[in-house]
Amino acid sequence: MKKFYAIVLLSILSLPAFSQVDVVQAFPNRIFSAPVFLTHAGDASNRIFVVQQTGSIVVFPNDSSGSSKTTFLDISNKIIFGSEQGALGLAFHPAYSTNRFFYVNYTRLSDGATIVSRFQTQSGDPNKADSLSELVLLTIAQPFANHNGGMIMFGQDGYLYIGMGDGGSGGDPGNRAQNPNELLGKILRIDVNNPSGGNNYGIPSTNPYAGGGGRGEIYCIGMRNPWRFSQDPATGLIYAGDVGQGCWEEISLITLGGNCGWKIMEGMFCFVSVSGTQCNETNCNTTGLTLPIKQYSSHTGNECSVTGGYVYRGSRVPLLSGKYIYADYCSAKIWKLQYSGGVISDTAQIGNAPSPVYSFGVDQSNELYVLCANGRVYRFLSTVIGIDPQGNNIPDGYTLEQNYPNPFNPVTNFEFRIPDYGLVSLNIYDVIGREIAIIVNDEMTPGTYKAEWNASEYPSGVYFYKLIAGNVTLEKKMVLIK
Repeated sequence: MKKFYAIVLLSILSLPAFSQVDVVQAFPNRIFSAPVFLTHAGDASNRIFVVQQTGSIVVFPNDSSGSSKTTFLDISNKIIFGSEQGALGLAFHPAYSTNRFFYVNYTRLSDGATIVSRFQTQSGDPNKADSLSELVLLTIAQPFANHNGGMIMFGQDGYLYIGMGDGGSGGDPGNRAQNPNELLGKILRIDVNNPSGGNNYGIPSTNPYAGGGGRGEIYCIGMRNPWRFSQDPATGLIYAGDVGQGCWEEISLITLGGNCGWKIMEGMFCFVSVSGTQCNETNCNTTGLTLPIKQYSSHTGNECSVTGGYVYRGSRVPLLSGKYIYADYCSAKIWKLQYSGGVISDTAQIGNAPSPVYSFGVDQSNELYVLCANGRVYRFLSTVIGIDPQGNNIPDGYTLEQNYPNPFNPVTNFEFRIPDYGLVSLNIYDVIGREIAIIVNDEMTPGTYKAEWNASEYPSGVYFYKLIAGNVTLEKKMVLIK
């Protein structure tokens, strides 16, 4: 008996409003131990580095089919691991290609203090760090085990930014976030290239307390636990996901000399107390405070803790271009928002991760990844790339259509039109992004073309067909049913 074949086109218009992107495994043959951060070295090597909270950093080629990974640095003997403690952050020096310096944020085994250290890669092996090269820059005592922050990054100004939680417990009992003489509850900024004052770092002269009145390392105050923050490479704006107490999770803009409000405020409302928390109080002095650009409730549904992300500047999912992407740890919901000229727009849920979201990360092409509690790393794949669901905004002169096959014929037909001369490819990919069939790969003149794909040797499942012509990419999803 003949098999029944049907290929169904899944249009973005037929899906729920939030399902504009699919989340698929980026490295299906690799699993990680508590992956809390992902980054690249900025050296054009296209390697991926994943920080494992258990105390090691692994490195591997940025490919979706490989399974190998190498231990880049193992500091498990230096850290205390559990809950919000462990190996937490990684940043490569802007001149890493020549000086081989990178920086790590971890909680120290002996007392739980935050340590920010510099290491160097071995000269003969770019995939191996010299574990004996550690130079401690900062040691910050932690009064409690939670709210350690952990994020470090180099800003566009070349300085190292460090996220510090308020010291833990609940309700910031020491009022550290508002105290400029404390490093806790702050975003710090230091100069790693020009040590001074007997420290292994310097103080940027433009820091708000560089001349006195507080700790010179401080860039911004009033943070509760800025677990993850990032800088938009296009606008220079720094976005932080600041974890709330029990009412509101917030996205804040981090500015020089700013005060993000904690513990005067939680989100856009006044903070009252840990016990008997009231979530919508307004009776407090907000003078000089910078309110978040976005908040969401953490006391309804299954939301509990914001995971800050990145403004998407990759090319794989044009629908997300310029949108800030963030998530909630407990619900694994992923959202987007657009911020421009002081105005928030285009706020919506775009999907769900398969597991609680620890963190986000980007590769050297600014493609975005989601790191989850199940030990997996995911990436985004647009259901329809190049098509605006509101306006069907396909670039002028380009079309890509699929004609449904005869149910008893495994061949599906494609028709596409291009307006310019150049190299054109039309390929089929499986659900994890592996190219499984090349339909067209040729130099073509402007015009309309037809092509076909024989699906007889492929199993039932989800597939994607992608047309690339010059700088234009059109992609759609299909389900093959046999």
